[in-house]
Parts: sequence; structure tokens; C-alpha cells
Amino acid sequence: MREADLFLAGDIGGTKTTLAVVSATRGPREPVVTETFVSAEYPDLESVAAPFLARVGLSVGSACFGVAGPVVGERADATNLPWRIDAYQLSAALQIPKIRLINDLVATAHAIPYLVPSDLLPLSRGQGDPQGAMAVIAPGTGLGEAFLTRTHAGWQVHGSEGGHADFSPTSVVEVELLRYLQTRFEHVSFEHLCSGRGLPNIYGFFKASGVYPEPDWLAAELGAAVDSTPVIVNSALDPEKECPICIATLELFATILAAEAGNLCLKVLATGGVFLAGGIPPRILPLLQRDRFLETFRSKGKMTTLLNRVPLQVITNPQAALLGAAYYGMDAERADAE
Repeated sequence: MREADLFLAGDIGGTKTTLAVVSATRGPREPVVTETFVSAEYPDLESVAAPFLARVGLSVGSACFGVAGPVVGERADATNLPWRIDAYQLSAALQIPKIRLINDLVATAHAIPYLVPSDLLPLSRGQGDPQGAMAVIAPGTGLGEAFLTRTHAGWQVHGSEGGHADFSPTSVVEVELLRYLQTRFEHVSFEHLCSGRGLPNIYGFFKASGVYPEPDWLAAELGAAVDSTPVIVNSALDPEKECPICIATLELFATILAAEAGNLCLKVLATGGVFLAGGIPPRILPLLQRDRFLETFRSKGKMTTLLNRVPLQVITNPQAALLGAAYYGMDAERADAE
């Protein structure tokens, strides 16, 4: 394959980084090669990408990386990684003529028009407006949000750092949770609760409250774990473990996610649909498919009727952000060539 035919796409997350070489002829859904790396094991993106390209023995003409963090100009600071990414410096280091950086949720949003039914699990089909805005909320390592609006030229994607907006409690328990976290953080955002990093905060609240005892076996597992979030989630979903404190933690997490998804829908008037992305929703589908989740999503006073009509779906394709980065980058390359 010629260099001009090959494109490098990347999904840069706090937990993992996935890179793929895509050909213009086969398209993003049939990458030439794909590999995933543990982000924390590398000091920067160059240390991941350079050996990857050398190992696969392919030269690419351009690249696009979706980064979990704000992108300003041609620079990005990963929110949950000590990585500062400069497109110009990376271009020189990797010898790739053109590198584009976009937020990872912007990348996911760019994938939405290309998703097929097998990429999605509907929670509510609703009556979506084909011309209406669409919203994406993604609890993973952090909490990402983005939205799309329709223009005469197609879909326009808008980034957001809405996950860092103030957490707003909707129940007595959540008010107590907020008070608990205010003693530990200067600012309490939705990401402090509705993310992989947030789940241990909810767990810590329930443990401190004394309402649910912490079993000895769970304390031992948590003590030995580098990351307590998978332990909490797995214990909540395992019917043989009977772990009330983990179940309560995951249920409250799901409630907060539903409420914030509804908030995002109202803020951008996402009558075209709301999409749950990120690594956590596909893992906790049994909770998302409960009536309570939809009820919480729709419970917005005078706006409940509007939300009843909004389609709500889970993106089950784990490569959605990678696909979006590839589609965005390749579309940009075509536009530049015209």
C-alpha cells in the first residue's frame, strides 16, 4: 500500500490507548492493523505510536487522535494522564506530515452517523427527530459529553467539558453524598461520581455511612486491587456474592448517570437521541435496562413529555471513538485535497 492510502487513527484514554492503521480503500471498519496499550505504562503518546508504527512496518500519510481531555488549538492535555500532546511536535517525531487532535467524545460523536444497528442497544426507541440534535454522554475513566447539530452541510460536532460541571443531587441520599464529598474535594463535579474514578467515591460514602457493612472478603479484594472500580462493579453484578454495599453503589451510579443524561438532553435539546458511550454502560446493561433508569432519565418536571419521545441508546461497539477519529481525519484529508 502507498503511504497516501494509509491513515493512523487513535483513541487516547486514561486507561487504554488504541491505535489503528486504516486504508482509504477498506475504510475505518476494516483496519489494516489495530493494537491496544495500557496508557499508564507509557510516558507520552510518542512512546506508544513510534514503536507501533515501526513494528507493523507501515508508513502513514496523516493521523487523527481522539484524546480524553480538552483540545485547544493543536495541543491537548489528557485529563486523567500526565500526557501533553502537541500535534506539531508529534508530527516531527513520528514523521507524519499532518496530525489532527480532537477530544475523544468529539471522536465518538463523529462516529454516530456511521453507526449501524449492531453497534447499538436501544433502551427507549422514542420518536426521534431526524433533524434534531443528538447528545453523547460517556462514563469511562472520566465522564465525557458532546453533541451534534444538523447543518446544511451535514452533522456538526460540538465538544464539551460538561462532565466537570457541578454535581446536582436529586434525592436526600444524593444530598448527603454531596456533603460527604465536599469535605474531600474543593469542587464536586458529575465526574467525581459518574465515572470509573467516581464509583469508589460512592462506595466510600456508603461505607462511611455505616448503612451497609463491608464484608471481610471484599475488604481483602479491595486492599489487593490496584483499581477498586472493577472489584466494586463485578461484586455488584455477581449473584453469588450477595454484596449489598456494591449493589447500592452501582445502583446510585446508574441513577446519577440517568439524571445527567437527561440534563444533557435538555441543555442541547437532543430530540434526535441520546447515546450512552464509554466503557462502563455496556458493562452494566442490566441496570440500564431497568424501568427506574428510564424513569430517572425522563423525570424533568414540565419537560418529561419531551423526554418521553427522545430515543435513548447504548453504544455497544467498543471501537466507536476510534472509528470516529478515523472518519473525521479521513474526511478532513479529503476536504483539504479538494
